[in-house]
Amino acid sequence: MSASMSEPTGDGTVRISKLLAERGLCSRREADLYIQQGLVLLDGRPVTELGSRAHPSQTVALAEGARLQQAQRITVILNKPIGHVSHADDDGRYPPAVALVTADRQWVDARTAGPTRNPIAQTVRAGGNKRGTRIDTRGLAPAGRLDIDSTGMLVLTQDGRIARQLIADDNTVEKEYLVRVQGGLDAAGLALLNHGLSLDGRALRPAKVSWQNEDQLRFVLREGRQRQIRRMCELVGLTVTGLRRVRIGRIPLGALPVGQWRLLTEFEKF
Repeated sequence: MSASMSEPTGDGTVRISKLLAERGLCSRREADLYIQQGLVLLDGRPVTELGSRAHPSQTVALAEGARLQQAQRITVILNKPIGHVSHADDDGRYPPAVALVTADRQWVDARTAGPTRNPIAQTVRAGGNKRGTRIDTRGLAPAGRLDIDSTGMLVLTQDGRIARQLIADDNTVEKEYLVRVQGGLDAAGLALLNHGLSLDGRALRPAKVSWQNEDQLRFVLREGRQRQIRRMCELVGLTVTGLRRVRIGRIPLGALPVGQWRLLTEFEKF
């Protein structure tokens, strides 16, 4: 997309799909689909032309039909095992995480299960720990990455709002990890892990890093550079021997078993 299509012009207008994404109403791709269906409203009137622009002061909203479509989209919490990649690789050497989202791997905790974002999944609640709810996984994609040799919480979603919240460059959602390490680390090294390191010529955002026990660190990050924790540890003389993500935002991995998944409930917010 060219700058002229997405940035303010001389008259101060901005592409409507960009406004919708910035306001957290949907992704830009979804906005274009809604515009084609006449489901985007500008000051109460439908917009049907792709590339339409508006002043930021104007009221841009989604019609009821678009909100109904969003309500049907699912978000999955997966406890990814070692050996699966977050995104499908080009040569297909390693299985993608989405391949684990099958009926026989669904997990429901009857103690905490609540209404889900998708009415299709309401039958899960009635069955307690029953698995096998049939859902449509088309378009289900990872909102972020987790290395092939790492385990733990991975979010897969059909909802562009959630994807943007978790992976946009300006996102500040915390991700928490438990990291087993080998090597010595003095107070200066620990201080650098918290703030002061750079990767690929760019300074890292401040982190929260502390010892959990004698060979395990707790990392809380607000960004997700490629293999960030492993590379941070290398810079201070540590070798990572195990890495597990245990929380994203306000949602913990909890008791979800490795290799299984559950649906995000309507009461859970990142």
